[in-house]
Amino acid sequence: MAAPHDREQVFSDAQHVRGQHRFDVARLGNYLAERVNGFTPPLRVRQFKGGQSNLTYELITPNHKYVLRRKPLGQLLASAHAVDREYRIISALHPSGFPVPRPHLLCEDESVIGTMFYVMEYVEGRIYWGPLLPDRTPQQRHAIYDVMNDTLARLHSLDWRGLNLEDFGKPGNYVARQVARWTKQYRASETEHIIEMEKLIEWLPEHLPESPRDAIVHGDYRLDNMVFHPSEPRLLAVIDWELCTIGDPMADFTYHLLQWQMPNAASKAGMTLLDVDLPKHGVPSMDEYTARYLARTRRERPPQLYYYIAYNFFRLAGILQGIVGRARDGTAASARAAENASRVKPLAERGWHYAMLAGAHG
Repeated sequence: MAAPHDREQVFSDAQHVRGQHRFDVARLGNYLAERVNGFTPPLRVRQFKGGQSNLTYELITPNHKYVLRRKPLGQLLASAHAVDREYRIISALHPSGFPVPRPHLLCEDESVIGTMFYVMEYVEGRIYWGPLLPDRTPQQRHAIYDVMNDTLARLHSLDWRGLNLEDFGKPGNYVARQVARWTKQYRASETEHIIEMEKLIEWLPEHLPESPRDAIVHGDYRLDNMVFHPSEPRLLAVIDWELCTIGDPMADFTYHLLQWQMPNAASKAGMTLLDVDLPKHGVPSMDEYTARYLARTRRERPPQLYYYIAYNFFRLAGILQGIVGRARDGTAASARAAENASRVKPLAERGWHYAMLAGAHG
């Protein structure tokens, strides 16, 4: 396993396209040259190492770089890998000034490269693969965390109806629908019996929180889904919108809080703030971070914070189990997907721990 300071190099760099993920590069180049303004072949293609779900490629031409996102190959879980939804949300957000890459093209013609795909701009910047932000000073870390906080609060405050996203999701009952969705997808990918997951599957639907107003929710808002300026505390682009919908902003925010509570057994090396001396590193405590978000969104502290955290550990366990299932079936996007098998049970255990803090018994 890579050391924390090596993770940025391991996951951010692109590599040669893996054999099973290759396609006709010349055909793609000709297709894009006819449809994307300024696109000029010849085209070179490399595949990004990071990512566990949709396949992500770097497109290199003599004048510009682009990013292509496509569905994985093979049999997929229902409603997963919706690259058309990713394209739609960044197309809605980009004109508003929210930091997302500029969208260029959605292709639903599977004959071009074998699956639906979209192309967006390549945002030059830095992706941090560890919450302690290597090479940054405590002051810089504090500023970067504040930018993350402010950007999520800004997303949750956008007028999604004004962005023509009325039919992008189903307002209301977000957590109930998410629990049902990830229960179903967990069952479809299940590889072992985990008692804590069974308890969460039974308890969560029976103790749903009172949802606040609906908002645009990213669904996977975490540090390594953000492109920062190389030297300044500026967030240039939020990426990986695969799980975005209209839903409960508190569920989205508390998912973001998991890095403060992630058990070491469920975390990759250096990917948790649990037991870290936060003041020494300039990282706000979870309570401080939460207070800033609530002030920015003008909300009071949610009375069911522990429920939301339990739900998010369950949801993440379901997501990772889906990756494990795809590794089993040979369709996973990352060569490291199988490593996630050992993380599912600790996530479920942590989720049940928070469920008990929220009042669950047994």
